[in-house]
Amino acid sequence: MEDKKFIIGLLTTNAEEFVRFVESRSQEKFMESLNGKWSVGQNTDHLIRSLSPVNLALALPSFVLRIAFGKPNRTPRSYQELVDRYHQKLAAGGRASARFIPPAVSWQQKTKMIADFTRQKEKMTRLMDIWTENQLDNYLLAHPLLGKLTLREMLFFSAYHIQHHLRLLEERNK
Repeated sequence: MEDKKFIIGLLTTNAEEFVRFVESRSQEKFMESLNGKWSVGQNTDHLIRSLSPVNLALALPSFVLRIAFGKPNRTPRSYQELVDRYHQKLAAGGRASARFIPPAVSWQQKTKMIADFTRQKEKMTRLMDIWTENQLDNYLLAHPLLGKLTLREMLFFSAYHIQHHLRLLEERNK
């Protein structure tokens, strides 16, 4: 099973690539929304909205997670299994729920959004240190599309989710 070092490396690499992409966008490209798809700014906001509640949960005492979400009743998924499950849900029509849908984002917000995104990523890597490898597989969180995930799976998702949005933006901005 992929360990915290793997997750931190993947999260860091994906976040750095995403930030480089966002930083390189002109005002027009940062704000451009084609065919109802989110702009670069809106994708950034969405990722901040996605990382923030995971960080909040990671900062809670373990007993709160146990009370709120129970115990895992299955073998934890690998990184690739989690990614495959996410793609299956998307293919079946899964989309972001209301609280994760970003509003319009202005050019003036770009610098602050990059800083907020980076702060959320750094917070996540720090909070991972609180949890042991064993705990990552024995505590759950709820994902709005994927259902209950172990902490490790939620961290896999968080790292992959950044890459997923970057690839979508790169495809649109060729």
